[in-house]
Amino acid sequence: MALAAEPRPASLPLPGGEADATVRLTPLLCATMSAPPIIGRREEGRLASLKALGFGVSRADYVKAPVPAFLVEHPGAGRLLVDTGFHPAVAVDPKQGMGRLGGLFFKDLQMDASQAVAAQLRERDIDPASVRTVVMTHLHADHASGIAEFPAATFIVSQAEWDAASEGGEREGYLRRQFDHAFDYRLLDFEGSGTDSFATFGRSHDLFGDGSVRICFTPGHTAGHCSVVLRLGEREALLTGDAAFTMDTIRESWMPFLMDDEHRYRRSLREIQLYVEQTPGALIIPGDDMQLWETLQNSYA
Repeated sequence: MALAAEPRPASLPLPGGEADATVRLTPLLCATMSAPPIIGRREEGRLASLKALGFGVSRADYVKAPVPAFLVEHPGAGRLLVDTGFHPAVAVDPKQGMGRLGGLFFKDLQMDASQAVAAQLRERDIDPASVRTVVMTHLHADHASGIAEFPAATFIVSQAEWDAASEGGEREGYLRRQFDHAFDYRLLDFEGSGTDSFATFGRSHDLFGDGSVRICFTPGHTAGHCSVVLRLGEREALLTGDAAFTMDTIRESWMPFLMDDEHRYRRSLREIQLYVEQTPGALIIPGDDMQLWETLQNSYA
């Protein structure tokens, strides 16, 4: 089936870059959901698949995880988002969030309509239409469900992720209805000439050309997954996305139950681990660490 979306190659840097620019970061909690612990820490054996579906696992042992998005405010480029969380319709019908197959792994989805990203922006007196750019770590349902709320934005996605999502389906974690809109999608080619290394990451792009927002290629969870490094006032922040579910993933090299490519996941995780080692003052925010999320401040500058 043909896509309504017609993505184009990204032309970087995007407008608005300023020398020595720093950004403000605001974490947004869009929902919570729970899953068997094996989802984030793989077990071997013939019963592993059943445990991932919750068979033989007490609900008391399920692990609660945040569904995050992030508001980033740049002095020249304006407001941008990293991921979009869930669409507000998920608060009414949780099945709209993860799809039928995703619902087999993830349970107890809790969301109020006021937690949708657009609603949280309005609560902060920010017009959602003022968001110019949305950086997608990847297009899995819990990250891409809210795309439809930002029709005027430019969406930055890796070429590899777009290809995987376009060809994939629920089995791979993608719900086409969530991202197949005739919006302005711009694709980053991490194999192209504009790609550079940054810190411990082998492939990255400088979004505004001023070093304030860097998109780093961290495939493995999905074929085109990206993480984001932000330059705050006195330190950096690394948003790992699902390249590292929790801080324990980083500390203990835990492998998740579901991956697109284990070799690439391990390589990306190693780049993150080296970044954490070499940048001790950085703020590290993994994709699904509820314990860490509860310690985050309202914003960082």
